[in-house]
Amino acid sequence: MNSASHATRRGVCLILSSPSGAGKTTLAKALLASEAGLAHSVSVTTRPPRQGETEGADYFFVSKDHFEAMRERGDLLEWAQVFGNFYGTPGRPVKEALAQGKDILFVIDWQGAASIASLLPDDTVRVFILPPSGEELARRIHARGTDAKEVIAGRLDAAAAEISHWNDYDYVLVNRDIQESLSALKAILQAERHRRHRQHGLPEFVLSLIAGGA
Repeated sequence: MNSASHATRRGVCLILSSPSGAGKTTLAKALLASEAGLAHSVSVTTRPPRQGETEGADYFFVSKDHFEAMRERGDLLEWAQVFGNFYGTPGRPVKEALAQGKDILFVIDWQGAASIASLLPDDTVRVFILPPSGEELARRIHARGTDAKEVIAGRLDAAAAEISHWNDYDYVLVNRDIQESLSALKAILQAERHRRHRQHGLPEFVLSLIAGGA
């Protein structure tokens, strides 16, 4: 590195998880809109697209056979089955982005978060989003109106199990207010970008400062 410049750094994997309806998708969109240096990790999924979703922007929509082939080849950094559908994260683009110092945002469940954290422990920061109350969580899930009744019931049943993994995360936010939660997420990301172990070349840069001041 150029001793006259600041140390370069490795990118951050910022993971957001929550039970369905706690607000992680809304927060993720707001964070992406306000952080130019942050990119969204686009997952592959076997579920059909919902209204307004775009291929390659929201998800890569693939068949079950295609998904299984990717999994068998080891192309996925993590994968999980959720409510009968498969979701996964292609590994190669994530690793390339991190090496280039780019930050990647993941909106995934606790299973995917655990898998990525185990494979990329030094790169991963996990944030769990909690709803302000159980009543509010149930109201949000019902208010979505995009899922069948049996799916809604499944999400309500799964919420307690999802929340039980909160203690595996580095940070926990109670999403009482979107703007307050967004400010907290931005502060977390900014701090994590300056972690000592992510700043490659820092020892050499410090030595150059000492030598230059001697």
